[in-house]
Amino acid sequence: MLSAKVLRRAFATAHAGGNKVAFIGLGNMGLPMSSNLMKAGYTVTGFDIDASRRKMASEAGIKTTESIKDAVADADWIVTSLPKTEHVESVLFQEGGLFECARKGTYIMDTSTISPPKSASFNAEATKHDLVFLDTPVSGGTPGAIAGTLTFMVGGEKEQFEHIMPVMKGMGKNFYHCGKPGSGEVAKLTNNLTFAIEMIGTAEGIALGEKLGIDAKVLTDIISTSTGRCFSLTGYHPKPGIMESARSSHNYTGGFMTCLVKKDLSLAIEAANSAGALSDFSQKAIDYYSDMERKGAGNKDFSFVY
Repeated sequence: MLSAKVLRRAFATAHAGGNKVAFIGLGNMGLPMSSNLMKAGYTVTGFDIDASRRKMASEAGIKTTESIKDAVADADWIVTSLPKTEHVESVLFQEGGLFECARKGTYIMDTSTISPPKSASFNAEATKHDLVFLDTPVSGGTPGAIAGTLTFMVGGEKEQFEHIMPVMKGMGKNFYHCGKPGSGEVAKLTNNLTFAIEMIGTAEGIALGEKLGIDAKVLTDIISTSTGRCFSLTGYHPKPGIMESARSSHNYTGGFMTCLVKKDLSLAIEAANSAGALSDFSQKAIDYYSDMERKGAGNKDFSFVY
């Protein structure tokens, strides 16, 4: 195995200027992100275990493969966008996975929202395979993924953050170095628990105003210029017909699924417990979304709470 000093030097120059990206996970976020990388001049090869997602990617002009091994064969960069911690772990460690098949010195940018401690352990394990694994979760939802305006939160060394900047710029607009490995996931979880709680309050407020006789559009305009202004209202409105780009206006499909919000809240509560932090409102929020899931709305966008 190479020494840490040699590895850092190698990682700083590995595939410098290379434009071949392997994108693992072509879901609601991954597909537009990979498409934007192509628009930015990168050659993208995609893989997803779901054949229908591979078909959609192919129709969008992205070359796809039938295995991770084939996708990463000559990749200069690897980007993963997966639902849960266990999916990332499988992609990394399975036979034919990234740790076995990626070229030495390759950077793996994981944009998934997963457990911070697990993400940090993946970073440590990657060095044993002469690879770099960075937690690079994103915020902005499907609209941000499509528009290429995502916010990236990165955990790792500062020089590693700077090294992946060109690839991040192909998908996003705002970039933050959060600190040590796993800290990007900490930032993402705290953002998502805030958003999840905020959405419930927004939906409750709009519904109350309607029932008391105020037009929802008028009320939205008022709150949007008042102290109740928030992204759930101005960028992700929960009532259908108020905002065309919102998932609520598209039958609550194709966005941030309720089951994934519940997953993120579970991770946030787990982290809060480990740090001795309060999570009372997170627990109340997860109860809302758990009830929605029990009623069959797990695959609906979480703004379905309205």
